[in-house]
Amino acid sequence: MMAGMTDWRGNRVDKTSGPGTCSRSAGAALIAGAAILAILPAPVAADEPAGQPDAVTLQVENDLFGSGSDSHYTQGMRISWLPSPKTVPDWMREAALLVPGIDTKDHLTFVFGLGQNMYTPEDISRSSPDPTDRPYAGWLYATFGVAVEDAQRNLLHNVALDLGVVGPLSLAGPTQKVWHKLIDSPEPRGWSHQLDNEPGIILTYEARMRQSIAATVSGFELDVTPKAGVALGNIFTYGAVGASLRFGHNLDLDYGPPFIRPSLPGAGLVKRRDEWGWYAFAGVEGRAVARNIFLDGNTFSDSPSVDSLPFIGDLQFGIVATYNRVRISFTQIFRTKEFETQREGDHYGSLAFTYLF
Repeated sequence: MMAGMTDWRGNRVDKTSGPGTCSRSAGAALIAGAAILAILPAPVAADEPAGQPDAVTLQVENDLFGSGSDSHYTQGMRISWLPSPKTVPDWMREAALLVPGIDTKDHLTFVFGLGQNMYTPEDISRSSPDPTDRPYAGWLYATFGVAVEDAQRNLLHNVALDLGVVGPLSLAGPTQKVWHKLIDSPEPRGWSHQLDNEPGIILTYEARMRQSIAATVSGFELDVTPKAGVALGNIFTYGAVGASLRFGHNLDLDYGPPFIRPSLPGAGLVKRRDEWGWYAFAGVEGRAVARNIFLDGNTFSDSPSVDSLPFIGDLQFGIVATYNRVRISFTQIFRTKEFETQREGDHYGSLAFTYLF
């Protein structure tokens, strides 16, 4: 059976069909999302030019949205901007063509982002952290990259370069202390033992493809999005594969919700359309990890570290809602143990808000 789709510029493309309990924060996030959607601006005028608009995405990942604990990967924040493809300079298009699989027919935009991640041991009340638990560490970084869509094949390429710093200069310690004081949480006492200052770099490539499984006359759709990627750098070095299964309406509005590394970065591309899009999804992802500075310790100096595990798996599920200028997503992530002395895997949540303008 055939179902109509449009690419991110609004051109029509045919697609062929082929073969734990969430935390209370999830409910709060959904209520907040509904409130935002209820006050959206007027629909797009019929004579407004078609095309991918600029997009800004704000993401927060926190174990408060998951297990409620305050340990390990305890928080990540990132804001990213994807300008309209019409503003992409020629030199960036020519550079993107050097990536295998990308050609001049593809729709290309670039991405800028700023983010901060923080990592702590399980017991943050100790002024001398447990040497068998993961060390305190922060990561402050900027992202520069391109997102390229082959609309004919529903294939998305992501190429990104992250540049930043690990250690006290990341400001993760002061950020967590101020936040915990505001929400009346226990003070983290071990940041004086965090990793040393070290400049960091990560070069990442990812590809993901939407493949329709079924579409019904009532407008419901089912698709699968396999994905694969690789990261190289002194912060992370890994290879990753995964897939997501989505069920909902207007699945072609995006390629899935965004995540913060070390998960494969989700697509920031969202199409603007004067109708609802929504879906529930479930996904899996596996990574073969050769380097994780937040477990292995500093590259050029002696620092706290633990014995990391080479294979990591994530289970992800959540919901996404899109209308006109806004997309909201909420995801639960369950991650397997990352180091040998870790007592159990981690559970955290991801909340992302995208605005098109």
